[in-house]
Amino acid sequence: MGNLIAIAVGSAFINNVVLSQFLGICPFLGVSRRVKTAAGMGSAVVFVITLASFVAGLIYQYLLVPLHITYLQTIVFILVIAALVQFVEMFLKKKMKGLYQALGVYLPLITTNCAVLGVVILNVTKSYTILQGVVNGFATAVGFLISIVIMAGIREKIEYNDIPKPFQGMPIVLITAGLMAIAFFGFSGLK
Repeated sequence: MGNLIAIAVGSAFINNVVLSQFLGICPFLGVSRRVKTAAGMGSAVVFVITLASFVAGLIYQYLLVPLHITYLQTIVFILVIAALVQFVEMFLKKKMKGLYQALGVYLPLITTNCAVLGVVILNVTKSYTILQGVVNGFATAVGFLISIVIMAGIREKIEYNDIPKPFQGMPIVLITAGLMAIAFFGFSGLK
């Protein structure tokens, strides 16, 4: 149990997928204009990464390894992720039309979000069991959710500030992301 907690804390805070591994930057910067949209995107990523970690772990352990075709892992993982994203997209389109429209083009981009593929490959690289992989995937996705919601909250507040013209728009967002990365670096003492 202690090992699973260490994996979870390490994945969510110490090795935050966006702020220390720099994976998933595109949706992090693109969807973080409003907290509601960022929370929706983060929740969709939590679902996809957690489920992808589980399904990819099963496929890797019970299909690719026994058949000695682990060299196909990247292709198989991409297919699993694409199928899961299609499932999420259909669900949101049917049940949550407002969120579906707010996420726009970024929802299909979860398929190409390098954070999703990175987590699944990291689970295999670190030889995690299926349970450890799911915990790692869930915690990593929660770390993404925390990061994107914090960024969206800051961006909503920045909107009403008097920012010098050269820093308006994306420059101040990148400076904010850098400061957030420095703040999250403080969690490295938890190891």
